[in-house]
This record gives sequence, C-alpha cells and structure tokens, in this order.
Amino acid sequence: MFSALKKSISSKPTLFDIQANVLAGLAVGVIALPLSMALAIASGVPPQHGLYTAIISGLFIAVCGGSKVNISGPTAAFVVVLLPIVHQFGIGGLLISGFMAGIFLILMGVSKLGKLIEIVPYPVIIGFTAGIGVVIGTLQIKDFLGLSIVTFEGDYLEKLSLIIHSLPTINFQEFFIGGLTIVILLLWPRVHSKVPGHLIALLVGSITAWGLQYFYADFSVATIGSRFHYDINGITGDGIPAILPAFEWPWNLPNADGQPIGISFDLIKMLLPSAITIAILGSLESLLCAVVADGMSGKKHNPNDELIGQGIGNMIAPLFGGIPATAAIARTAANIKAGGTIPLAAVVHGLFILGSILALTPLLAYIPMASMAALLLVVAWNMSEAKHFIRTVKVAPKDDVIVLILCFVLTVLFDMTIAVAVGIGLAAMLFIRRSITLTDTSRVEKNHEVYDDLSDSIVIYDINGSLFFGSAQKALQSISIVTPNLRVIILDMSEVTMLDMSAIIAIESIKESLDKQQIGLVINNLQPRMVLKLRRAGIRFKPRKLQFSRTLKDGIAIARNMH
Repeated sequence: MFSALKKSISSKPTLFDIQANVLAGLAVGVIALPLSMALAIASGVPPQHGLYTAIISGLFIAVCGGSKVNISGPTAAFVVVLLPIVHQFGIGGLLISGFMAGIFLILMGVSKLGKLIEIVPYPVIIGFTAGIGVVIGTLQIKDFLGLSIVTFEGDYLEKLSLIIHSLPTINFQEFFIGGLTIVILLLWPRVHSKVPGHLIALLVGSITAWGLQYFYADFSVATIGSRFHYDINGITGDGIPAILPAFEWPWNLPNADGQPIGISFDLIKMLLPSAITIAILGSLESLLCAVVADGMSGKKHNPNDELIGQGIGNMIAPLFGGIPATAAIARTAANIKAGGTIPLAAVVHGLFILGSILALTPLLAYIPMASMAALLLVVAWNMSEAKHFIRTVKVAPKDDVIVLILCFVLTVLFDMTIAVAVGIGLAAMLFIRRSITLTDTSRVEKNHEVYDDLSDSIVIYDINGSLFFGSAQKALQSISIVTPNLRVIILDMSEVTMLDMSAIIAIESIKESLDKQQIGLVINNLQPRMVLKLRRAGIRFKPRKLQFSRTLKDGIAIARNMH
C-alpha cells in the first residue's frame, strides 16, 4: 500500500518534474471537470456528486494506489451499473453500495488478486465495453434531441421504444445546440491544439445558447441550472452549490422516495450484488487502465496496491457525497501526454476541481443539457471500440466471436454483471473444449524402436497434454481395454503438464481395474510434483502392481521384471 507515494518520494522529483506534473494536473482537471458532471448526470445523480468523486477519489487513490500516473474519478463504464441503483435505492443506496465495493476492492488487493485482468478474455472486455457504449449513447438521445419523455425508466428495449415513439416531439433548439457541440467535438482534433476539444465545444455551446436566449425570447434550452436545484441547510439555488464536499454518513441520505435510507442488514443484503458488480468492474477498469498507462509511460504499476488504493478511495468518497470511481483511461492518457509522471498530477487535478466548485459554479449552470449529452455521445462512441469490435468479428476464431456477440447483447439487453459472468463462463468452457482436443493417448506401435523386441505382454501408452477434469477420462479410457495375454502397461507421461483430482481418480480407477486382472502398471517420467500428488492420494509403489521410472528404457526393464 502507498507504493506510488513512497516511490515518488524516494525518487526525489526535481523542480522541473514538479512543474511538469502541476501543469499536467491542471490540463487533466480541465478535462475532468465537465466529464465528472456529465457522468454524474448520466448516472442519475446531481452533477456536484461527480465533482466530489473526482476530488476525493482522485486524491486518495493517487496517494494510496499502485500506479504513479493513473487518474481516477467517475467513468462511463459505471453508468449502466449505477443508474438502476439510483432508481431503486436513491443516492443513499448508491453511496452505501460504493462504500461496500471499496471494502471488496481492498480485500481483493490484500488477497493478491491484482492479476485479475489477465484472466478476462479480450472478447469479453470488448463485448461489454461496446455494450456499455451503446447503452450510454442511447440514453443521451433524449437530451440531445430535447424529446418530451416524462418517465424515462425501464429496461433498454423499453427506453428505446420510448425514444422512438417520442421522436415527433423533437425540440430543434436543443438539437441545434447539441449538434453544434458534437460537430466541434469531432472537428477540433484536426486543429492540433493543446486545448481540450470538449472544453471548446462546451464553451461554444453554452455561449451560443445564452446568446440566442438573450436576443430571442422564444429560444429556450434546458441547462444545468434549470434542470438541477439544491436545498442544503436552508440554502437553496439552481445548478451546482458552491459548497465544498462535507462529511455525511451515506445512510442519512435519501432513498428513491426522498426519505433517509437508513441502514439495516436487509438493505445490505439487497445492495450486496450491486456492490460486488461495482467492485469487479472497478478492478477491471483500473487494472486495464494501469496496463495501458505502463505501455505509454514505460513505468510499472503494482496491481495489488492499485486495488487497495481503489478500495480506499471508494470507501472515503461516499462519506463526502462521491459516487463509485475507478481509473479513467482517457484522463490517464491525457495526464501522461501532458507530462505527468508522479501522483502530484492527480492531486493537482483534484485541487483544480475543488477550486472550480468555489469559483465557477455560477458559470457552470449555463451549460446546456444538450451539450452535455453531445459530450457523452462522443464518450460512448470512443468507449464502444467500434474498430476493435468489427476487427474481432472479422479475424477472431468462431468461438471468440460467439463470446463477443453474447457479451455485447447481454450487456445491452440485461446488464454488465450477467454479461461478464456468462462471457467468462462460456470462454472458460470453450477453452476447456480446445484443451481437451490437445490431450491425447496413443498406443506405441510394435515397430517403434523403444520396444526392442518386447513380447505382446507389455504395452506402452504415450500420454500428451494436461490431464484435468475435462480431458482425463477421455485420455485414459482406452487404457482399460486390455488383451488376454497382457501383463504390464507402461504409461509414458513425459509430456503430461498438469494433473488434477479428476485425473488422479481416473488413474486410481485404472490401477484398481488392472489389479483385478493381475496386470502391472509402470508410470514413466511423471514430474516429481505430480508423483507427490499421486502418493498423497494413496497411489504408491507396490513391487508387482505399481512402479515408477525416470526413463522409458528403465520402465521397460522394470516391466520385464514385473512379469
């Protein structure tokens, strides 16, 4: 724990390093400010909670995590998970879920599960990220087009149906502002400016909307100020309160009915699946981000420390109104490109957002909801990894394509938890099936040089591959078929790479069957660690029944003596 901070201190950054990381932190802060608000809105909570998340999680995860350059905060990946929690349990339930997820993340780090990302197949990752991108993009159409939808709830197909049936209510004023914003977002990268494109897009969208409203009385679009209102300790206002994050127990916050949610064992049981989902997704996103960051920066992260850091950040953030957070690939990449090399950049990014809450909240209220929807549409498109999705469908083996499509469809129609669970399960089954085909047992023919004129009473079987629950029975079943004059069987296991309990039971069954027929068994060149497994299971040396050899020549000599 705290390895990132220790390393940054021990490396004694120079004045130039400090300056570079301060500037990188400011650059990332400019990017994170509107994104944090947009992602909070997309998750079903007021925008200030996204800012609180970026401040608290960004600071604590940077200090306690295992990566020097990761930038953490609210991310698009969480939207499809958090939105249903808010609808069912309110913001109080969401923050309690985030706190519980933080505990699970710490336990995962302490349990050394930092290599988790390596066991998730690529088609599963692309499938659920593409699905999340589609869901997020679909949800933004309402605000982007200004559709008149009173209740925007239900599953994906129900929401899609609502959007389609509401298309005649399109508000062309909202559509104009959203379209202007998205055009700038798409064209700005061609300018090759260091100023983030989404900052320019939101400025132009906001100024245009304000100007048109000022000069034309009939022009009106929804903004952060008109959509969100607050009442904190008797202080009321529109948009985002210019109030710093304050400590509050999550169970004192409202549920879906607006009443304090409280805390109980039954509530914890109901929130447990959501908390586990947040922890799993947070670990995958954070570790994937850290791997990408390593490739860009040339540094090496500690995956277990990163999980612990993410857990600490997600436990502390809900106490100050922050929603679940994870490392963000886009913000981390921007940090590295801007010169960020130590956690100082992430700390500055958090402090920049903190200052923005105090100084810029009156201006942030003018940002049109259509512009925020346009920003999220671009985020969703980038997250969908459309190029990688299409390329995988074109070039990947059939089994991987099936996993990809299944994960994508399940993410869109149901949720990411089901998609990842089914995807990993199916990928594992397909891997087992492929592994079974690589394991085989063949009888060495009589004309082979190793026989050296052996009689028909000795038979050699060559076993290749891993012997596990999926392949052991198939690989060993032919050995039990014996001829009348057979007296000794030699199992050449030189190329056996793995032996599990199913294989041990299969070998034990073969030994017992051969004992009844008074046929000896010689196990040749099995790796010592696997011989030890057999001995622990009771499959031990017996002069006339079972012996072990190191070479096939020795095995043949032993077989002759066992006649």
